Amino acid sequence: MEEPGAPGRNETEPERYDRNLTELMGELRVALPGVQVLFGFLLVAPFNARFGHTTHFERRLYFAALLLTLLASILLIAPTMIHRLEFRQGHKAYVVELGNRLTVAGLTVLAAAMTCAIALVTHYLFGQTTTIVTTIVTACAFALVWFALPLRRRRHVDG
Repeated sequence: MEEPGAPGRNETEPERYDRNLTELMGELRVALPGVQVLFGFLLVAPFNARFGHTTHFERRLYFAALLLTLLASILLIAPTMIHRLEFRQGHKAYVVELGNRLTVAGLTVLAAAMTCAIALVTHYLFGQTTTIVTTIVTACAFALVWFALPLRRRRHVDG
């Protein structure tokens, strides 16, 4: 009889949840420094003397990037907090499932925040036309590499 673990693995369900949680936390260790650097940059940007020379559009774009980065931080740090609150409560399946959903949501919001930040800097430095092209390329790169390729593979393997 086959164990309930992942295909090709001989692990129990609790062992699978332990492995999944370890993998999830490792992935968050990769994502969080990027969010923190972007958030730090956005927090100090208004205190730069040149920030006063931004247009109304650039200030609104800045605010959108700031709020998206804040939301990405909340979503990406949440699995750690949930794990701490649920520690030793026997709810590891819940922690892994919710942590996975929050991480996907957080990375999606991070992609939007990074796209806004690129648009902001590009608009400030080069103007509207370069901003439109750069923003479209950036959004398409995120959509392709972070979503389309893995989901295509997943659909191919599952189908």
